[in-house]
Amino acid sequence: MKIKPILLAAFVLSAFAVSGVALVVITQTVMADRIAENQRQAMERKLAAILPAGESDNDPLTDTIEVSARELLGADTTRVYRVRKGEAPVAVILEPVVPDGYAGPIRLLVSVLTDGSVGGVRVLSHHETPGLGDKIEEAKSDWVYDFAGTSLGDPPLERWAVKRDGGDFDQFTGATITPRAIVKAVKNTLIYVEQQGERLYEQPATQTATRRTTTDQEAS
Repeated sequence: MKIKPILLAAFVLSAFAVSGVALVVITQTVMADRIAENQRQAMERKLAAILPAGESDNDPLTDTIEVSARELLGADTTRVYRVRKGEAPVAVILEPVVPDGYAGPIRLLVSVLTDGSVGGVRVLSHHETPGLGDKIEEAKSDWVYDFAGTSLGDPPLERWAVKRDGGDFDQFTGATITPRAIVKAVKNTLIYVEQQGERLYEQPATQTATRRTTTDQEAS
């Protein structure tokens, strides 16, 4: 038996295997960095869209805290982005979870300005029915824009509901559960921010926001 040709073939195969693994690792590392940067830029755009233009000069993605208030915010922990201009607070942006969407949890971004009003609301992810509940997406309708400028006093607290329930907010034809759940979640977010007040700005930042901005279906 010729040992040398066998050893040579084994060496060549091993070299190919090692090279292949190395190439995969390098590619994954490069792609992971690119994906992370794309996700960061996407979140920056979403935050900017629900803030007053030119009214901040910090980086909310690095000025974050984690809070625990499942009853009002829908999850065990909720990320809060702090927005400032100089040393002055401008807004907090929370990521509440709507636990009772029609087809599962819905992740939101809710901006609350220092005067207690909503700067804007955006949907990060959802599983709602196409053509019905998915009208919460900007690309499907402008319904979510109606929250901007509202507060716990405007409309009055008792009118924070869809019109079918005697409130001031529109529902969708054939789909009431989804808007009802989001109206409730935004109201609860406002209540939480009102309860916490300045404490949300005073806590030291805990971590940089690097996780995915969406999990399943992203609203543009």
